This record gives sequence, C-alpha cells and structure tokens, in this order.
Amino acid sequence: MDRQEMAAFLRSRRERISPADAGLPRGPRRRTPGLRREEVAQLAFISTEYYTRLEQARAPRPSHEVLAGLARALRLTDAERDHLHHLAGAPPLPPAGPSREVRQSIRDLLRRLPQAAATVTSATSEVIAWNDLAAALMEDFSALPRHDRNLVRRVFLGPHTHGQRLYGVSDANEFAVQATQRLRAAAARYPDDPETAELVGELLAGSEE
Repeated sequence: MDRQEMAAFLRSRRERISPADAGLPRGPRRRTPGLRREEVAQLAFISTEYYTRLEQARAPRPSHEVLAGLARALRLTDAERDHLHHLAGAPPLPPAGPSREVRQSIRDLLRRLPQAAATVTSATSEVIAWNDLAAALMEDFSALPRHDRNLVRRVFLGPHTHGQRLYGVSDANEFAVQATQRLRAAAARYPDDPETAELVGELLAGSEE
C-alpha cells in the first residue's frame, strides 16, 4: 500500500468535485476548492476521522467496501478506480452496479445548451448531471437526495403534480415504457447491485402499472 500516493490522489480528486456535482446542496462560499473531507466521508459512508487519516497517509489499508465507497463518492472513472485499488494494494473487483460517471465532454455539452433543458441519467434513470435550465424548469436536483433524483421512480410512484407525471413533460408515458426497458436491462446486467434490486422492488410493490 502506497499511503503517500493514495493520500495525494484522494486530495486531488476531492478538490475537483463541486457540491452540485456530488448532489449536495449549494452552500456559502468555500475556502477550499471542491468538497470538504466530511462531505466525501458522508458520501462514502465512512467516518470523517477515517477519511482524514487516509488523506494524511496515516490510515490502515482500506477494505474493498471502503474503496468502492470512495470511488463512488469521488466519481472516479474506471481507470481511476483501478488506480485507487492499485495504490491501496487491493485488486479491483468488477463493478456491482451501473456507472454514475459523466465524462467531462458531456458536462461541457450541457453547459453549451443554454436554450434547452438537458439531463444525463444512469442506466437506472437516476439524474446524474443537468444544466441550469433543467434545474429551473424541472427541479433543483442538487437539493434532492439521490433517492429522489430517480426519474423512473418518480414517473411511477410520484409525486404527480396536478395529476401530471414527470414534471408534466409531454412524453412522460413514452418515457415510462423506455425507462422500464432500460431498468430490465440494468437489472439483468447488474444482478448483484443492491440499489437496482431495491428500486425494482419499490416499483413492483408501489405501482400496479
């Protein structure tokens, strides 16, 4: 385990992520770029003390579960995830669930569409990136927990404002069909992903449709 290199790697990846990128509420002006240590710890489901020790090169070797949480919280690419495992001295395991990574080129494209509301969704229809107009016309996704940013959950389970599905968009019913097809494919591809299984269970229990 290369503690010094892993500490530097974690710091560099933490500093490049904004709170909005991670789905956290926008707060007051920050002294440091990117996320705070306690925010990364929260997203990775580990203690702030342990994450701080990792960045200070004082922590013991992290488990696969901790590494998976860090990769998710820091939105690492597949190559970055493998590199993190290499630094930790733990061979990477195949990903259990759909990727939530959004390439920088796609983020740049979203910003170049000021006249169109645009979102990027995961294989399970979770909104993982959006532009300002989408936030204005649909919802400020950065203020929502991940659970509530899933569009297939919303179209089938609500809330439905004034009886309208999915923010009242005109093709909500067509989206429901397509999203169901994508979710079937995701469930087949990631049979061991607990989040996907939980979503499917919620939909089956809560929506006759």
